[in-house]
Amino acid sequence: MTAIATPTLTGPGGRPLRNHAGIGQTLANTFTMAGRGLLKIRRTPEQLIDVTLQPILFTLMFTFLFGGAIAGSIQDYLPTIIPGILVQTVITASVVTGVQLREDMDKGVFDRFRSLPIARIAPLSGALLADVVRYAIATTLTFAMGFILGLRAGGGAGGVIAAAVLVIVCAWALSWIFAYFGVVARSASSVQGISFLVLFPLTFLSNAFVNPSTMPDWLAWFANVNPVSHLITAVRDLVNNGAVTGDLWLALLGAAVVVAIFAPLTVRAYMRKA
Repeated sequence: MTAIATPTLTGPGGRPLRNHAGIGQTLANTFTMAGRGLLKIRRTPEQLIDVTLQPILFTLMFTFLFGGAIAGSIQDYLPTIIPGILVQTVITASVVTGVQLREDMDKGVFDRFRSLPIARIAPLSGALLADVVRYAIATTLTFAMGFILGLRAGGGAGGVIAAAVLVIVCAWALSWIFAYFGVVARSASSVQGISFLVLFPLTFLSNAFVNPSTMPDWLAWFANVNPVSHLITAVRDLVNNGAVTGDLWLALLGAAVVVAIFAPLTVRAYMRKA
């Protein structure tokens, strides 16, 4: 039997024309693309180094190096350092969203997606959804290391779960910023460079490792207004006391503002190229 090729209708610039995808198809295509992202991780597990080895190494290193000097003992330092390491690790992992997005675009993967009868937004939304799994892995391992070292969560299981969800939600919100960089940047290395230039001051010049009251006045001011500090404080309150404080609402408000600004920017920039 002779196969009959179906011609592809093209529009301006030779790009294939596609029917407008409904919400149902868009969601289905998003989950399919997310599954593709998870399949890539299974085939190349080294992609998980930043969310597997990093939380373990950072927890051991900072705890044993600074626990005695800062808090007097490792046990007393754990309620401070574990939330700090957790937030630093998970939000840093959100950079990978933009890097991998840029790599896929550079390799022509998105050119192949254009010829498929899928929602145009699905490759982008699928990548963002798949990375939630990476955030969950980093969160689980960080808490696991904390409990192994002797962390006792005064907030109970509910506080730990709420803190984990809060960090994952905020990391997902930040991933929109780096997805935007991934769409507009010229290379994956430039995405990584720009992203870490933004994240490093925010994560290290915060209350992640020490109390801002021990810092110079100008640095303490920055650490106190730093949105990462508010997120870390909210996580500490949930894990150690099970308390819902104003810092939690500030963290969620910040995440909502980031999504409200960068989601439309990212989608618009992506659609121009997709």
